[in-house]
Amino acid sequence: MSRPGEHEFETHDTRTAYEGAIFAVRVDRVAMPGGTAALRDVVEHYGAVAVVAVDERDRLVLVNQYRHPVGRRLWELPAGLLDEPGEDPLDAARRELAEETGLAAEHWSVLVDVAVSPGFTDEVVRVYLATALHEVERPDPSDEEADLEICRVPVADAVDRALSGEIVNATALSGILALAAARARDGREATGRPADAPWADRPEAFARRRHGG
Repeated sequence: MSRPGEHEFETHDTRTAYEGAIFAVRVDRVAMPGGTAALRDVVEHYGAVAVVAVDERDRLVLVNQYRHPVGRRLWELPAGLLDEPGEDPLDAARRELAEETGLAAEHWSVLVDVAVSPGFTDEVVRVYLATALHEVERPDPSDEEADLEICRVPVADAVDRALSGEIVNATALSGILALAAARARDGREATGRPADAPWADRPEAFARRRHGG
């Protein structure tokens, strides 16, 4: 038997339990320490990008959007799926910022990567920091986005909302608090990693399933 931290969790076999438009569920039989095997349900996801967009008055752009699984509107960052085949994550972030808020940014960096719930899904979100904002044409919204409320709040107020429980979206919490931590370390001009930083945990299984490659 291997020592703790050395076991190889090999997948013996797998089957698809469900496949939909934005995720699939597969069941893997995985080798466990001691020679046993266990079934693990895995939700395959496209992955996503989100944007911490800060304007010249040090206000953070938030959107209030209806989320059906929780049955209410949530304050979130502008965000979207990586569902365009071969699309670069930074290009996707630019697209989502424009589509949801009618904004573009001159400066981009990677603020944080978030494994949303790695106990059952491979979904990871790359959160960008975007500054030097300016307005661009916003496409006509549809579905939930037609009801989207856009708000700019001071960064300090966004942090307060996160800590008070008013903001509960995991990606928004991660981005807002990562910005606060970076500023505590480096000051208000803090930036993240390069916008094209390597992304080892970007989900790939669902994209391969849907689009091949």
